[in-house]
Amino acid sequence: MDSLTRLIPPPPEPLDARGDWSAVERGLGVRLPEDYKALVGTYGWGEFCDFLHLRTPFGDSPYNGLEWQSGDPSAPPRWDGQERYPYPLHPEPGGLLIWGTTMDADRLCWPTAGDPRSWPVVIWSRDGDYETIPESASGFLEGWSGARLRSHLLGGMEPDLAPWFTTYHPRTNRCLRLSEGPLPHLERLRILRDALAPTADRGTWRAEDGRSGQDHFATVAGDWQLTYDMAGPHQIRVAYPPHDHERARRDLTAAVHRMGCDILAICMADGTPLTAWGLPTDDCG
Repeated sequence: MDSLTRLIPPPPEPLDARGDWSAVERGLGVRLPEDYKALVGTYGWGEFCDFLHLRTPFGDSPYNGLEWQSGDPSAPPRWDGQERYPYPLHPEPGGLLIWGTTMDADRLCWPTAGDPRSWPVVIWSRDGDYETIPESASGFLEGWSGARLRSHLLGGMEPDLAPWFTTYHPRTNRCLRLSEGPLPHLERLRILRDALAPTADRGTWRAEDGRSGQDHFATVAGDWQLTYDMAGPHQIRVAYPPHDHERARRDLTAAVHRMGCDILAICMADGTPLTAWGLPTDDCG
């Protein structure tokens, strides 16, 4: 935990991080690792590096919580190059208990046999493959985020990015379709990020021909998440807390003007068109 918090600063107000652990353990019929309890109390419900999703047993969201009724337990285990993992699901003896997932719908589990302090992390992929990582939950998160460990089932952390944690909370989503404008893409990107500074990198992608790509970044102070698509189509996608709605409208409209572009259309994340920015509670999820 100390290494993890040095690597990735926790949020000031973790979400769904507090509750009655005794009641949780009675309901599950097992004791949970103290390491995991500290992890939940420190970070709460959210995701590491937009890839590893940490679940907590608290709160009332149907998308949160520890799981053991997920996937197809009858699916045969597959060979991982070393040994088979014929794990049942909890509450069967030693069954898998899911404490996290990935963006690719893989599941992060414990095999619930023996002392909880010795439970490793089992990656149960969406394709039915298994891999055991001899780390605690926080050790696994620190190792993957800091590129200390590798998994043959999971992709690695993108090089040259400082790892981060994002708390789940309601966000308003907007997509701004833009005209091309006279400036090259990198100059438009610089103007956009300067207008929202300070910002932090969240990754970049470019097509082989260099004609299309995406730049992902986040605002440091306001916790806005942005993707700038350079082509196909040329647009800005942003997710921000609803209370920042008017500021987002004002700042992004001004930034687009300085980029030399026009806003051709505005829509919500699902593509629903808007005649203007709409209400802050529209498309809030």
